[in-house]
Amino acid sequence: MCSVNFMDTSLSVEEQAIADRIQELKAMLGDDLLILGHHYQRDSIVMHADFLGDSFMLSQKAAQSPAKYIVFCGVHFMAESADILTSDAQSVILPNLRAGCSMADMATLNEVEVAWEEILKTSGLSDPISRHDPDAPAEDGAAYLVPVTYMNSSADLKDFVGRHGGVVCTSSNAVGVLQWAFDRAGPNGAVLFFPDQHLGRNTGLAMGITEEKMPTWTPGIGAMGELKGARIVLWHGFCSVHKRFTPQQIEDFRSAHPEGVVVVHPECPKATVERADAYGSTQFIRQYVEQLPAGAEVAIGTEINMVARLAQEHPDKHIECLDEEICPCSTMYMIHPAYLMDVLERLVDGEVPNQIVVPPSVQEGSLLALNRMLAILK
Repeated sequence: MCSVNFMDTSLSVEEQAIADRIQELKAMLGDDLLILGHHYQRDSIVMHADFLGDSFMLSQKAAQSPAKYIVFCGVHFMAESADILTSDAQSVILPNLRAGCSMADMATLNEVEVAWEEILKTSGLSDPISRHDPDAPAEDGAAYLVPVTYMNSSADLKDFVGRHGGVVCTSSNAVGVLQWAFDRAGPNGAVLFFPDQHLGRNTGLAMGITEEKMPTWTPGIGAMGELKGARIVLWHGFCSVHKRFTPQQIEDFRSAHPEGVVVVHPECPKATVERADAYGSTQFIRQYVEQLPAGAEVAIGTEINMVARLAQEHPDKHIECLDEEICPCSTMYMIHPAYLMDVLERLVDGEVPNQIVVPPSVQEGSLLALNRMLAILK
């Protein structure tokens, strides 16, 4: 995560007027305001952010801040996580309430509850809540089903996970989190991983788990593969941006740039990740590019706004998006500067618009799951 201190000089007259007004409003609100921008946001939003980073890092930044108003320029699940981690005296605001996440929407609480009961019944595994201490490693001979949810999920799913002895993960800590979950599942237990099948599969493969031990669960259909003996049950979810990156695109780039390298996000399909030179979280990708020598040629498989920004930051390197026809993340793109200006105007007028509020009953289990992740990272 990094502080943001640059301004876009390619704005139209109208865009510049909005940008100027946003800066005026920021000055009026002063220390009461913190604006957070996700890496995938457009430059005309990032230019106003106090901090730029990935979803969990930004939520942590919100929790560490004394600001009264946290304006999260991201999507709904990110603002929910920030509200869970911040105090009751702080208000988390999403500039456009329609900015959701298609991947997060692929796993609903009702669907997960149905799957949970069916998998327990079919596999013969036990629910961790039946144990005296859900946080302790599995007893000898015990076999549990431990839920793990990706950060890109709704608060009620984080709550479900927390109440069933599970944990949250990010794309940067998935290996450590899954190892924690396996210890609590036992040698004959399993993990239910949702909502992103690709992150789960790529992480499992990196840990030496075979594909046969990772069946996929599709809501309304059931398991594609054998549940008995499975180690990870993958939810049939995906990122609509990252699934577009293909092995053929990698081959095309290498044909044009024989000395070039390819780095992709672990939300990409297995075949793409296997053919890349490296893969990792948004922060990993940033660091990977930074460490390349001047003159390096690199194709990046992630959201186009982040790739374009990296190209601007490293003019001494040839940086391109792996898919030349890819569009920005459609839901991230719903955070328009005009929406940001509007919520700031209303804050100055004494209103608290578009506030994201996670009910205390849902916060309880969510905090359990998030705190388990934080304990693993220590």
